[in-house]
Amino acid sequence: MSAGFHWEVETPELSEDAARAALEAALALGGRPGARLDVVFATERTLRGLHERFLGDPSPTDVLAFDLGAGEEGPEGEVYVGVECARRTAGQRGVAVARELCLYLVHGVLHLCGFDDGAEPERATMRAAERRVLDGLGYAPDDGPHDVHD
Repeated sequence: MSAGFHWEVETPELSEDAARAALEAALALGGRPGARLDVVFATERTLRGLHERFLGDPSPTDVLAFDLGAGEEGPEGEVYVGVECARRTAGQRGVAVARELCLYLVHGVLHLCGFDDGAEPERATMRAAERRVLDGLGYAPDDGPHDVHD
């Protein structure tokens, strides 16, 4: 597995090692160990622009994932993690920023593994998968709803 990590916004709350562990755990749970992904810790402006350009929705969002296919060169997918959103939401929810950043990363990776959260019961399945990954990484539980930005 190779992953490229890129920072538009520095994230002292989350090391590259912790991000890599979350990425690898989500890929393993999703049945795509070894997938090559790029991860961008992005500004809200970047996420809004991508959200509007590719999904026709100018509203803010917390994470976006793009499946680029299984080409010979380059990544198979990209995950854009909203750093400012994670910081704001973590503060509102009373959870660690690192946990919220990992949640967004795991959520995006699970989408690339075929998980969907558009409707029940798929949403419950995805939430359970997110919890399994985050629990396995040692993050404290946060059972409140996270569907505001989905």
